[in-house]
Amino acid sequence: LDNSMTKIQITTRINAPIETVFNLSRNIDIHLLSTHQTNEKAIAGRTSGLIELNETVTWRGKHFGIYQTHKSIIPEMDFPIYFIDEMLEGTFKSFRHEHYFSVENGKTVMSDFINYETPFGVFGKLFDKIILKKYMTSFIQKRNQIIKELAEQPK
Repeated sequence: LDNSMTKIQITTRINAPIETVFNLSRNIDIHLLSTHQTNEKAIAGRTSGLIELNETVTWRGKHFGIYQTHKSIIPEMDFPIYFIDEMLEGTFKSFRHEHYFSVENGKTVMSDFINYETPFGVFGKLFDKIILKKYMTSFIQKRNQIIKELAEQPK
């Protein structure tokens, strides 16, 4: 990966079985729940339930005051160890999110590795440094917090 890529890495420890955490992470309805602040909707492809290998989903949400669409595919999945979602169409120049799951001391460790490139050359890089990377990090942390709560206190 070249240095024009932004990398975000987040580790979340969850007191629940690995299969539960894996399935919550690929559940479209859970994603909608965790992103209600951006009015996110799944508008095409798989729009509810568990996304599977080679399926696509198109999200539409409001970020920075602008409605944007983001179409991604799951090009790799190995239940319940990892899956990858990768942007096919959207605002980023490129976007890849690797989700890894392992068990340590009876807890599930969920590791998110996000690599993306911003468009708009130097302006995109500046925007990323000042605003976007923090925004993306907190976006994923909010999502992970909801996954953790749902996994640890199933309702």
